Amino acid sequence: MGRRYFCDYCDRSFQDNLHNRKKHLNGVQHQRCKKAWYDLFREASEVLADEESKKLCRRFLQTGQCDFGPSCRFSHMTAQDLDELKAQVGAERKLKEDQSRHIPPCTVDIWLKEREKKESSRSESASVSEHPVYQLPPGWPPLCELPPSLHPPTPADWVGSETLEWG
Repeated sequence: MGRRYFCDYCDRSFQDNLHNRKKHLNGVQHQRCKKAWYDLFREASEVLADEESKKLCRRFLQTGQCDFGPSCRFSHMTAQDLDELKAQVGAERKLKEDQSRHIPPCTVDIWLKEREKKESSRSESASVSEHPVYQLPPGWPPLCELPPSLHPPTPADWVGSETLEWG
């Protein structure tokens, strides 16, 4: 039967050849479906601005449906839908404002001071050089039964390791 092309936007498939694919991708139905798909991801403020600038669709108000569907140039939103959308936009704006207030201004001087604090705390902890204590995971056999490659390092292994260069 040959290869078939499936269009995710239109949710349909057809025989895959150059002519059919080009005809489909340039078609009005595909363009509408693609626009509807990307409109799902628009921000609420953009949708609200578009819907407020449109007049109400008389056919949609009278019958509850419109022949043009999402491509209609008139608004299909009721007053209640617009109020909900306005509330959502207000909540998003408030959230963005709250987030922008809580982010401290970052300057080079602040970053350098924080870095200096971190390095000083590291040098203090490095001066008190304690070797780590290793514990075997639960369920492992005793240390004497493990192969040498799985034995934890001894304190003698740490002596002189500061001058080692890797790679």
